[in-house]
Amino acid sequence: MSGRGSERVLDMLEWFAAQAGAVSLAAVVQALDLPKSSTLLLLRLLAERGYLERLGDGTYVLIRLPGEREPGREAWGTLLRLSEAPLREAVAASNETGFIAILEKREVRYLTKVLPAREIRYDRDITKLRMAHQVASGVVMLAGLAASDFEDYLGQLAPELRSEVSAAVASARSDGFCVNLKGVVEGAAGIAAPIRDGDGMTVAAINISGPRERIVANVPRLTDIAVHTARLVSEELTRRSRTQSRNPGRN
Repeated sequence: MSGRGSERVLDMLEWFAAQAGAVSLAAVVQALDLPKSSTLLLLRLLAERGYLERLGDGTYVLIRLPGEREPGREAWGTLLRLSEAPLREAVAASNETGFIAILEKREVRYLTKVLPAREIRYDRDITKLRMAHQVASGVVMLAGLAASDFEDYLGQLAPELRSEVSAAVASARSDGFCVNLKGVVEGAAGIAAPIRDGDGMTVAAINISGPRERIVANVPRLTDIAVHTARLVSEELTRRSRTQSRNPGRN
């Protein structure tokens, strides 16, 4: 492929990464100011390699970004892209702060946060890692671990904590969500639900957090929002991983 052709491929991938849904050939041509014939060839190439999917109505949707090759094991870029719109909708509906979190060994890492448009809000420093059992998002992700992995986690905790953490994780596994009214930050609370990939594995969590008094007063509604949002992202991850499995592309 020529240097100009390579630039066009990169331009197209970057443009698709910013789109919320499927787009038509005409939309791509107009947005990137490319000839229709060469645009169609590039779209077909990217679909053949498993980056795009051509839907039944002739539109195209981004399936994965470069470097994301394992079906069902989504990278952070795709997770953030697919969760961005649902997370913003969750924050608008709840009027509380929303987070996307992942589990790294024993700790929770927050990939992103969206703040609500209100004067008093919970603005957590997402650069600081948290022990998984300390936060709602960590508890729901612990609930998705294999039994042996969870036992390994428990074994690294102080003995007096193990029964409490086991009970919280068992409850989250049964309920499909976790309500944590004892936040790491004094006066804060959160509700989390698991995000699952195409294999049904928990890969992340959606977390809705805010001042404890407001969370306590609205637990049922905020729980519904967290669970619904996690389900939306999970369904999209599943659909895209299945598409990628059918058309994994070439290395």
